[in-house]
Amino acid sequence: MGMSVGGEGGDDVPMSDINTTPLVDVMLVLLIIFLITIPVAVQKVELEVPKVVHKPTIPKAENVTLSVRPSAVGECEVYWGQSKVSAEQLRDLGAKRFANEVKRLNGSKDPLDYPEVHIRGDKATPWRCVGGVVANMQWAGFFRVGFISEPEYGG
Repeated sequence: MGMSVGGEGGDDVPMSDINTTPLVDVMLVLLIIFLITIPVAVQKVELEVPKVVHKPTIPKAENVTLSVRPSAVGECEVYWGQSKVSAEQLRDLGAKRFANEVKRLNGSKDPLDYPEVHIRGDKATPWRCVGGVVANMQWAGFFRVGFISEPEYGG
């Protein structure tokens, strides 16, 4: 491989051509690396996602039903049955209710024996409101928390 420094006329002007062979070699190597690594990076976990089917809730007397909605000023409104409660009242009522259930069930170890918390949330309710209710009820001792929704008609 040689290098030409001048032209035929005796001018000592260097050539302005760029040798693109090393650039093409580097690009081909990068292409091969990307072709090998992309299938590894785009792996997915096979899951069988449950189909959404409307399953009616069977109300039990011991279950706790809570309703959550946003207020006009952006605060969270929580209702225990039909009574509006604050976060502190929710924790206290939940703890008392759970303690009564533990006494009634003689300290059963089976979580299915204990009551559930059913949360009905308004569509416009911020997630922080629902998350706060879930956290308060778990703090009170409830194992199982479920969400009540209404399926869209025709879906």
